[in-house]
Amino acid sequence: MGDLVNLRQARKTKARGEKEKAAAVNRAKFGRTKAEREAGAQQAELETRRLELHRRQSDSED
Repeated sequence: MGDLVNLRQARKTKARGEKEKAAAVNRAKFGRTKAEREAGAQQAELETRRLELHRRQSDSED
């Protein structure tokens, strides 16, 4: 007699494998490299700093 296979588990295992393949394709297609992420973070920090430096000071200090 052959091995018993739980069809529900087999179906879920197959679905997980398909999702993992799709995720790998998306990572390659839409992912950013570490250098790109660091450059983006550095640019955001620069923009935030520039915005803070251009903020108006209040005339009345209470």
